[in-house]
Amino acid sequence: MNISVIIPTYNRFKFLQRALKSVYSQTHKPSEVIIIDDGSNDETPKIQTSVILNSIQNLGIKTKYIFQKNGGVSSARNLGIKNASSDWIAFLDSDDIWDEQKLQKQVEFHKNNPTILISYTDERWIRDDKEIKIPKKFKKYGGDIFERCLSHCIIAPSSVMIHKEILNQVQNDAKVFDESLEVCEDYDLWLRIAYENEIGLVDEKLITKYAGHEDQLSFKYWGMDRFRVRSLEKIVNKIPSQAENDNVSQAENDNVSQAENDNVSQAENDNVSQAENDNVSQAENDNVNQAENDIFSSFRATTRNLIIKTLIKKYDLLLKGAIKHDKIQEIKFYEKKLRELNE
Repeated sequence: MNISVIIPTYNRFKFLQRALKSVYSQTHKPSEVIIIDDGSNDETPKIQTSVILNSIQNLGIKTKYIFQKNGGVSSARNLGIKNASSDWIAFLDSDDIWDEQKLQKQVEFHKNNPTILISYTDERWIRDDKEIKIPKKFKKYGGDIFERCLSHCIIAPSSVMIHKEILNQVQNDAKVFDESLEVCEDYDLWLRIAYENEIGLVDEKLITKYAGHEDQLSFKYWGMDRFRVRSLEKIVNKIPSQAENDNVSQAENDNVSQAENDNVSQAENDNVSQAENDNVSQAENDNVNQAENDIFSSFRATTRNLIIKTLIKKYDLLLKGAIKHDKIQEIKFYEKKLRELNE
């Protein structure tokens, strides 16, 4: 199984070396390692001639170092995806590391579950050289986990291995990660993927995340839900409301009725017995199609309601935060959103 490792980085030369050492130590070697330097102005370009990158190359692993003008982590990952030559992609943030069996365990999972095209793993968090307890809200789940992904991002990018088929399915304007989101871009992508796909879980702590350094994006912005609501609204706007579903169902029923009338008229002109057979077959097909449509409509309605409930909770929290920080414009905006959602 060929795997391209994509590592976006910005001014993290020392962390990047540590991340690369964890790639070098993998028991299942990747096919290539792609480093996307997102406009660093520290020593990061020196990684091209570093001992660790040379060691990786000596294993027969292709390496690419690509420098771009600073465009953010989504832009960097998208560039990495564009340059990846393997069918499978594994993301690794430059301040994280992998357990040496990380790729091997995921390769084994996908060989045993060939219809699942994305998996992730559990993780450990380190702060001040000590492992810290992970909050329950980040508990990991496998399978149909869309609802589990609504509240918070439970999937760490560095834990993900994904087939390009999934990325092609969810990309928008040839871009996988939403570059308009400064943060929560991972939450946005996993949500879009989970809406349509089963996600596998290798339930072992196979990555390590280091918390507490100053340049972590999660520490940069107040009210992270400001970005999550944008992701939720993108999805809910694609799901028809109950009224829209009713209009579609009525149109389908009208078409069925017209088809039945056409069948009867044809039968009168041709053969009555044949018409009766045709009508029975048509009725059976209509019943099957109607049942399938009802199930799908029910699923969409349930999903839409879940998203709206989540949006109400998040806008309510954002309103409280805006009041606390005396942000007048945001207060008016969030109050308007809550009124619309509760109508």
